[in-house]
Amino acid sequence: MALRAEYEIGCDALPLVDVAAAVPDAAIELSIGLGEGERPRFTAVVIADTETTAAVEEAFERTAFVGEYRLVVREGDTSRYTIAPGTSMAEQLGDHLDDLDDLRALYETPVQIGFIRATPTGWVQAGRFADRAAFDELREFWQRNTGFRLRKLTPVGDDADDRFGPGSDGDGLTDAQRAAIRTANRLGYFEIPRTATLDDVAAELGISASSCSERLRRAQTHLVETHVEERPRPVERPL
Repeated sequence: MALRAEYEIGCDALPLVDVAAAVPDAAIELSIGLGEGERPRFTAVVIADTETTAAVEEAFERTAFVGEYRLVVREGDTSRYTIAPGTSMAEQLGDHLDDLDDLRALYETPVQIGFIRATPTGWVQAGRFADRAAFDELREFWQRNTGFRLRKLTPVGDDADDRFGPGSDGDGLTDAQRAAIRTANRLGYFEIPRTATLDDVAAELGISASSCSERLRRAQTHLVETHVEERPRPVERPL
């Protein structure tokens, strides 16, 4: 039976984890394309305010993994970059894995990685696996080498669950969005009159007010479209 899995890989040597650690207020999503040999080309989508995006670009300049990067498009708080690696995957991960050939073989198995998010401690991934054996092979590899935590494992045919992205917990919100809206509610941000300001909520979460505002806006928009509108628009993967 085909499966959809969402999981965390705890390895600080993975590409752009150092960037996520340097700029924790930014959301950084990745996809991997064709490249030259051991250096596949990456696409990075950064969701952040203007100041935080500038800090991400400064971190791009400092990390050895980024050989060169190019801004493709910027729309509001979302910026898309192409990245040509400055190091090979062997140079990036060789000291952290017992056998790099095992890693190459893993991604030749029946698996489709649909989502990668760089975090300060590793990657969050979501993928589709042909069967439980294919998933177990990937899980055992990362458990043997670094760290692995399963968030969710569901049959692909479960449409109600499969339409949500990583960190959704069944409501379509990311972990960050859910934390923001719960904190805002607990502090009284939604009360009339309000008993907490946006700055109060941001301080509680340890993020900037602009990042907090964006998370609340995205969370509220999704909840309204999903639960209030008579004919909701197709659910997009939450950012």
